[in-house]
Amino acid sequence: MKIRDAIENYTFVLPAVTIFSVFYIIPFIWVFQLGMFEWDGISFTRVFVGLQNFKEIFLQDSNWWQSMWNASYITLIALTFQNILAFMLALACDREIRMKNFYRVIFFIPPVLSEVVVGMAWRFIINDIDGANIINRMLIGMGFGNLAHNWLSDPNTALTTVALVHCWKGFGWGFLIFLAGLQTIPRELYEAARVDGASAWQSFKKITMPLMVPVMVLVAILTVLGTMQVFVLIVSLVGGEFAGHTSVPVLRILASMRGSSRFGYACAQGITFGMVLVAISFIQYRFSKKGH
Repeated sequence: MKIRDAIENYTFVLPAVTIFSVFYIIPFIWVFQLGMFEWDGISFTRVFVGLQNFKEIFLQDSNWWQSMWNASYITLIALTFQNILAFMLALACDREIRMKNFYRVIFFIPPVLSEVVVGMAWRFIINDIDGANIINRMLIGMGFGNLAHNWLSDPNTALTTVALVHCWKGFGWGFLIFLAGLQTIPRELYEAARVDGASAWQSFKKITMPLMVPVMVLVAILTVLGTMQVFVLIVSLVGGEFAGHTSVPVLRILASMRGSSRFGYACAQGITFGMVLVAISFIQYRFSKKGH
């Protein structure tokens, strides 16, 4: 009977394991293998170079690490500004306020829009149109004409501009997850705290924050994984896979394939990027477990 039960249990998980193996494990092994070759992606001839591609990434490719820094900068802004905004809006909509259902719908509109549409729309808003885009016209009208310039062409503001547009596009996901987490907290806890004389801040500090830690960890991990892989939005905003000062890892991988036809090197970059994301997620999880 134990053997039969074990077979039945493994039978239930077999489809999930099969899908995971076919679409994740096997491609990972195959891409890692390709990363050890010099290959143009077309010919049948592949030159084995061992770990040379990975060595080049870690020791010689400064453009790759610059793109990693750019993605990290965007991710940092998303982890702070985007998630704090999402959490505050979720707190507001969790309370009994007027038109809260309307706000929930409005806040979720940006995430469901196509990144191409969002990128093109914001490019029209912030890019130079005969020297005066919409943002610049607003600044000039308010008397801040000295601040008006091309936000996407200036190396000092382009990356921050892309990060803020990304936050506008993605805060709705965090908002929904935070709101769902807040609604799982029993209201009896707040009523008991109120009876005991706790203030709103004490209830937030002692009840809301501790119970929301798992949700915050989930949102933080999803934010890192999603933001580090930002790609379509930058292409729509800036244009081209060689985005210069707004280049990110996915764009560098694409540039290795299309620009220099080094598919083996691109595979090595993909494996390196994937391992970095896994390591960051694991570190976040471990710190959250210790803190909780």
